[in-house]
Amino acid sequence: MPGFAPPVSDERSALTAYLAHQRRALRVTAHGLTDAQARSAASAGELSIGGLIKHAARCETFWTDLIVHGDRGPRRAADESDADEFHLAPHESLAWALAEHAAAAERTDAVIAGVADLGQAVPVPRGLPWFPAEVGEWSVRWVLLHLIEETARHGGHADLIREAVDGATHYPLLATAEAWPDPWFRPWEPPAGPGRPVPAPDSPGLSGGAGTAAGGRVAACAADTLPPAAPRS
Repeated sequence: MPGFAPPVSDERSALTAYLAHQRRALRVTAHGLTDAQARSAASAGELSIGGLIKHAARCETFWTDLIVHGDRGPRRAADESDADEFHLAPHESLAWALAEHAAAAERTDAVIAGVADLGQAVPVPRGLPWFPAEVGEWSVRWVLLHLIEETARHGGHADLIREAVDGATHYPLLATAEAWPDPWFRPWEPPAGPGRPVPAPDSPGLSGGAGTAAGGRVAACAADTLPPAAPRS
């Protein structure tokens, strides 16, 4: 994954390229994490990296359903909590959340590829106060912009959480996950400790395979399961 989105030639390629880039930035925050770390909250709140990736998958599914079916799906009661959408349940793993996100992204991309006009109307859901009652419809263009906004916002949340978990920051994680050859960033390495050996540079724990560590399985490279972005120049 390059540090920037690839060159774009038109509106459609700009929207889809920037959405893909923000997805990958979110996913790379999970690189090298165990399931226990992916569940951990770094503040007084409950947000975790695993929960944010799970939420991002559900968010894409929601908006893609709205484009395809013109319906937002089952209604949530006013007193019904959506907290489960933001954390991994006991039976859910980080690998599962990453797979759900990759599948949702693939479906979104397929649906958008089949839309001839980005101005195609998308109805505004009714009955929830955060949707504007005075607006009747959005467009597919608007939905893509919103998905970029939503993914980037949660990517920022995930950056802060990851730094609090083990001190890792975005570019060193990218340098490790993508095996950048240049020396501009010191690649991230998992901290050594009892039961958690530091893997060699070509071991599964860094390259994206199924490594193991104390507290659960180490997540595969967060960017590997999405289509590759354009190579860096």
